[in-house]
Amino acid sequence: MLSLFRSQGATPPAVARAREPRARVAGAVRAGTPQALAVRAIGLLPVAAALMILRDDGSIGFVGANRAFDATGLGPSAPGSPIVAQLGDRIRAFIASDQLSEEFQWQWGDAVERRHFMVSLARLKIKSGGRFLLSLVDQTAERRTERNLRREMLTDSLSGLPNRAGFSDVLETTFGAPDADRSNYAVLIVDLARFARINACLGSMVGDELLITVARRLKGALRARDVLARTGGDEFGILMTLDDGPGDADHVARRIQGALALPFQLSDYEIRVSCSIGVAFGAEDIADPEDLVRHAQFSVKRAKTSGLVEIYQSRAHDQAREQFGLETELRRAIENRALTLAYQPIWDLASGDILKFEALARWSTEDGVDIPPQDFIRVAEESGLIVPLGRWAIDEAARTIAAWDSAYGGSFGVGLTVNVSAIQLQRDDIVAVVERALATHKLSGDRFTLELTESALVSEGDTIGRTMHALKDLGAKIAMDDFGTGYSNLAYLQKLPIDLLKIDRSFVTGMLADRDKIAIVRAILSLAQALGLRACAEGIETQELAQTLAALGCAYGQGYLYAPPLTADAAYQLVESRRAAATAASTMAVRRSASGNPSATH
Repeated sequence: MLSLFRSQGATPPAVARAREPRARVAGAVRAGTPQALAVRAIGLLPVAAALMILRDDGSIGFVGANRAFDATGLGPSAPGSPIVAQLGDRIRAFIASDQLSEEFQWQWGDAVERRHFMVSLARLKIKSGGRFLLSLVDQTAERRTERNLRREMLTDSLSGLPNRAGFSDVLETTFGAPDADRSNYAVLIVDLARFARINACLGSMVGDELLITVARRLKGALRARDVLARTGGDEFGILMTLDDGPGDADHVARRIQGALALPFQLSDYEIRVSCSIGVAFGAEDIADPEDLVRHAQFSVKRAKTSGLVEIYQSRAHDQAREQFGLETELRRAIENRALTLAYQPIWDLASGDILKFEALARWSTEDGVDIPPQDFIRVAEESGLIVPLGRWAIDEAARTIAAWDSAYGGSFGVGLTVNVSAIQLQRDDIVAVVERALATHKLSGDRFTLELTESALVSEGDTIGRTMHALKDLGAKIAMDDFGTGYSNLAYLQKLPIDLLKIDRSFVTGMLADRDKIAIVRAILSLAQALGLRACAEGIETQELAQTLAALGCAYGQGYLYAPPLTADAAYQLVESRRAAATAASTMAVRRSASGNPSATH
């Protein structure tokens, strides 16, 4: 189009045939001059355009403009043209430069009626200096459409609140402000209890009604400047300003709990919904605002367990990260069969014979660090690794029994007890696992005793009952571990095929100096005797304690009095040495009896 402005010839035919000028001329411009031709040429442009001039005194004026430009209301007819008022300095800088053209974005108007333009400046190739072409492309419709789409993307359609992305946008805007003090802010995460159950049982319509009502109550509990968002299905996020320090967050949390304390009237139902609240405080060392949300979400998980408003503590977060690292190492150790079993003997308190060993999992990392069983068992249960860990333990215990039989040249006559987690009992086919281990290592089921906790036995009574009967059909025995520390549902003792009650060490340790503990142990032993069950006491550390338990009617015992957990080879040698000593003592007694000195046997 600039070629039109370089023309020095006659008026273009299209312009000459026009019944009226397509561009209005401001001021006197002689016909036939390049300026006049330029003014007429801009009438052919499909966009708003104006020929303008920078005068010697620095003022900016209009030489001519087309109809599209006049329609914008920004031309010379507008009092104090916004073009001159707002873009004057930029126009002067452009004329003073060596650029032939320049484009930039420009906004004009207030927040409600704001208009958006792409402004183009072009220098004219004519002798008269200071003249230039200004064109405008109105992008208002596109920007409004874009803004509306963005608003929809950042807004939860159900509650009308910002969604997760919208909440992140608010955080970035707030924390990105030059004068923002991040320590003056806190993020609260509110997680609704029972929402999934309500939604599943009463329908999505009732669930939606509940969320809308909860959003209204939360909004009413907050201050006007606090930002409420729906960050998940049953989760709400709050960005609040701390005027009087961290105590503000506690006050808001209490108001939220109070707002949700009243029952909700949903259709024909009146329902109470509680919530868990996690809080994370801002700090200058938090580089990413998203970390604040993650910290609050971590705290709300702890709140679900504690029932309290939980505040993020970096140490707890570091411990969680350590557990994830431990989980990774444990998974690798299980896959590589890098764990071991230790074996603690279970003794017959009357005869002094070793009847069986309890198999206990042990783990040393690749760096040689011993991880306490309570630590890695907890991680295994939380991560689901308890299932492969339990399978490995059962197979490894069967392998050990088979190795003892092979070394002995027949049945070694000693069995093993293996602990089975409640989680494995629920998720795994434990009967198939035991049956496969017995078949693989050619063992009979009576060599195995499976120890189950009280919580495992009462969690799903009918299912667990069928499982236990199936295990009994294999010949295995069932022991209830840590008896007295769980639910102690006595009906299950009568209903389920249990063979052995193991008295928890918390009752046995210090029993001789505590009458209450003696009473509890006596009651457990009486119950076992009445139901035809055997009892085994854990944590026996003195001979006096062992004798007292035997006198009370306890059949078996285990503890450091007899031996600590041993390796498989050491356990085998312990049994062999005990048998050898018993054989030697028996032989000596026979010889002395034959020599006529029966008292020498004592």
